[in-house]
Amino acid sequence: MPRNISLPDVNRGRAVLWFVAVLLVAGLAYVTWSYVGTIVLGVFAYYVTRPVFARINARIRSRTIATAVALLLVTVPVLLLVVWTLGVAIQQLSIILQSEAVTAALEPFIDVTEITNTITVTVEGVVRDPASLTRGPLADTLTNAADIVSESFGFIVNIGLHAFIAIVVTFFLLRDDYRIVRWADNVFVRDNEVLLAYFKAVDTDLKSIFYGSILNALLTAALAVVTYSLLNLVAPSGLDIPSPGLVGLLVGVGSLVPVVGIKIVWVPIALYLLAVAALSTPTAIWFVVVFALVSVVVVDTIPDQVLRPYVSGRNLNVGAVMLAYIFGPLLFGWYGIFLGPLLLAVGYEFARIVLPWLVDADWVPELGPFVETEPEEEPAAAPPAAEAVEDVPDQPEDADGDQTGAAQ
Repeated sequence: MPRNISLPDVNRGRAVLWFVAVLLVAGLAYVTWSYVGTIVLGVFAYYVTRPVFARINARIRSRTIATAVALLLVTVPVLLLVVWTLGVAIQQLSIILQSEAVTAALEPFIDVTEITNTITVTVEGVVRDPASLTRGPLADTLTNAADIVSESFGFIVNIGLHAFIAIVVTFFLLRDDYRIVRWADNVFVRDNEVLLAYFKAVDTDLKSIFYGSILNALLTAALAVVTYSLLNLVAPSGLDIPSPGLVGLLVGVGSLVPVVGIKIVWVPIALYLLAVAALSTPTAIWFVVVFALVSVVVVDTIPDQVLRPYVSGRNLNVGAVMLAYIFGPLLFGWYGIFLGPLLLAVGYEFARIVLPWLVDADWVPELGPFVETEPEEEPAAAPPAAEAVEDVPDQPEDADGDQTGAAQ
């Protein structure tokens, strides 16, 4: 018997590279989880913008330009809606502040003349002695105000940073998705029909879920516009819902906000109407109660519990989609409304396609509605460009060379 029993030869270079690969995957997983909400938001924006990008890219050859145009077409209406909302809010606030009812209600508690005199004396004192800003009660007030402004500015900057990261993720997913598909096909899929069916099914489900969320927002907005316009027909004098068209659009946008939903829109409006009714006509508070009930039952509950599961993830079980939208925000926070359905699609298709293959290696997935097989005859018309990630030829582009790295 030989003294030395040698183990099977091990390629040390490959072992080291596998170790490095594990470290890289762990680092990537850590970074991804640290910004999982922002990244998932970018994935959501990608699936929402992809149909728009596909139609633009059919006319504009450059994928970079087409991506930029698609993002602008999606973001510009949102910015216009924000500007419109701010304008209407400022207008309504000025009307309230200038009303005699508000002045009469504040007079017993606030002496406007005394406040004006105090401000005048303070300004004159600062002009005579600028150093007074650094001492006394005024200095403490200014310090507290500066702290509040600093914290608010930091909060706004943080939101802007996360929004920028989400836009960057969306941009590169739109522009380079075909490269990701090609890489995954070369590394994981190759000739494996099971993995091919799995990836296509997940992509189809995510497109249905995320694009369905936008469809649900549009339906919710339309329902809110009609409902609030009808409520204005029976509203007491001076207690109309301000700009029901704008409120309806804001309700549609609010339906995309996790956990809070459209309450972020109708609750402030209900408080506004309650304040107006209390100051002018207390007997009209019944309309505020009706507005709140209609908002909860008709505008909030029906779209969220009935419409959303049907228009989101139509290839999935309606109850499962509903539970994903409920438990996602509860488990993960604000981004759970996107991460919950994503995990549902990934897990459901794994159990439907991959798990049977793991149990029985000879099992072949049934290529049903998720994965299209080659048609027996030529279709009458080409499928819409937005139905899947388009196949991009390998040749480089003409102007900006976006696809020069495709051959790498």
